[in-house]
Amino acid sequence: MKSLIKTADEIQHMRVAGRLGSEVLDFIAPHVKAGITTGALDALCHEFMVNVQGTVPAPLNYCPPGHTPYPKSICTSVNHQVCHGIPGSKVLKNGDIVNIDITVIKDGFHGDTSRMFMVGEPSKQAARLCAITFESLWIGIREVRAGAHLGDVGHAIQTFAENAGFSVVREFCGHGIGRNFHEEPQVLHYGRRGSGLALKAGMIFTIEPMINAGRRNIRQLADGWSIVTADHSLSAQWEHTVLVTDDGFEVLTLSEGCPLPP
Repeated sequence: MKSLIKTADEIQHMRVAGRLGSEVLDFIAPHVKAGITTGALDALCHEFMVNVQGTVPAPLNYCPPGHTPYPKSICTSVNHQVCHGIPGSKVLKNGDIVNIDITVIKDGFHGDTSRMFMVGEPSKQAARLCAITFESLWIGIREVRAGAHLGDVGHAIQTFAENAGFSVVREFCGHGIGRNFHEEPQVLHYGRRGSGLALKAGMIFTIEPMINAGRRNIRQLADGWSIVTADHSLSAQWEHTVLVTDDGFEVLTLSEGCPLPP
C-alpha cells in the first residue's frame, strides 16, 4: 500500500480546503431543526459553497465505478442511515439525529468532514451514541504520529466503541485525500496495534468512524447510495481530515464553530 506524501504547498492548500469544508457545517448548523427537509439543507449548502465560498461540491455527480452519479451536493444520513444518505423530501423531526457530510474542492484540493446534529430532544441512547462516536473519532486521531501504524488508529476506535456497547461498521473506512477525493491509504476503524501501514509525516487522510447502536451489519438501499443498518438501529458518524506530522497530527478540518475535542 502506498500513500502520497504531500509537499508543503499541497499541505497549505489542504488547510484551506479543510477549513472551508468545516465552515459549511458551521453555516448549516442553525438550519438543522424540526420541519426542514434534507433537500432544503442540501440547497442551502450548495448555495453557500458555490456562491459564497467559491468552492465546488465534490459529491455532486461523483461517480465511482459501479455507481450512478451522486445527485446532490452533500450527504444527509438520518437515524438508521449509516452514510451516503441522499438529500430529498425527508422532513427532520424532533428526536432525529443526522450526519451531514461535506466535501468541498478549492483550487483543486479536497476538504472532507462531517458532523452529527441532534434535532430537538434526542433519546438518551441517541445522545450517547453521538457522544461516543465523537470521542472515538478523537481517540483515533490521537494515535496519529509519524512511526505509528494505521492499525493503532483502528484498534483504538474499535476498542473504545465496543467497550461502550456499540459496534463498528467495517465495510466503509477513512481514506487518503488531496487532489483526489479518495486516495490511498484506506483507514480502517478496527484492527490490531502495530499492523497496517507505517505513518509518515506529510500523509493526509480522513478518519470517519461509523458506529452503530446495534449490530454492525449494513445494507444498501435501492437508490444505489444510501447505506442503512440491517437491524434498523441508530448509527452515527463524525469525520475529520488529518495531517501526519513528525511529532503527532494536525486536524485540517477545524473552524470557529467546530465542536471542541472531548
